[in-house]
Amino acid sequence: MNNTSLLWTSSNPLQSQLFSTLGTLYRFDTVNNGGKTITTLYRSIKQGKEDRIARLEWGANYSLGRATIGRNMVSMVDLVLPGGAPYYRRFFGPDGYQYTWRPDSTTNDFVLEDFSGNVIAMFRPIFPGKKYNIGEVHGELLLVDNAGRGMVLHPPLMDMVCLTAMLNRMLNEREAQQ
Repeated sequence: MNNTSLLWTSSNPLQSQLFSTLGTLYRFDTVNNGGKTITTLYRSIKQGKEDRIARLEWGANYSLGRATIGRNMVSMVDLVLPGGAPYYRRFFGPDGYQYTWRPDSTTNDFVLEDFSGNVIAMFRPIFPGKKYNIGEVHGELLLVDNAGRGMVLHPPLMDMVCLTAMLNRMLNEREAQQ
C-alpha cells in the first residue's frame, strides 16, 4: 500500500499548514474579526498562489458554527456527525458517499474509512513535534494513493479529507482535555 504523506505543522490545528516535499499544500488561517472567529482553509495552486477552499465561522468558545465550502453553506456539525461509538465521526463527501473517521484499535492513529470500510487516509500524531524549515510538525496525514480509484489525492475529496481531519483533530484535543 503506497501512501502520500502530508506533514502537519503546529500543535494548534486552526493555525497550521500541511506540507510535503512539494512545499505547502494546505494552510489553515484563523482570525478574530470583530468578535467573530473565522478559520479559512487555503489550497496552494502554484508558487505564491492559493485558492480559498472553505471558511469556518465558529460559535462562542470555538463551538461548531457554520462552514462555507465552495459555494455551499453547511453546519459544521454535518462534518463531524456522531458515528455510533466514541470518537467515531462521519461526514458525506462531495461524491455523496459517507466517510467515517475513527480511532485505530492498535495505534494512536485516526483512520478515515470510505462507505465500504476501506481505509483511505489516516492521521498520526507526532510527539514531541519534529522541527522542519516550515515549522514544528505535530502530525502526519497519510493518504492511501490507490484508495477510491485514486480520488482521495484530488480535490474536492482531498479538500474534505483535510478539512474534516482538522475538525476531528481539534475535537479530539478538546475532548481529551475535559
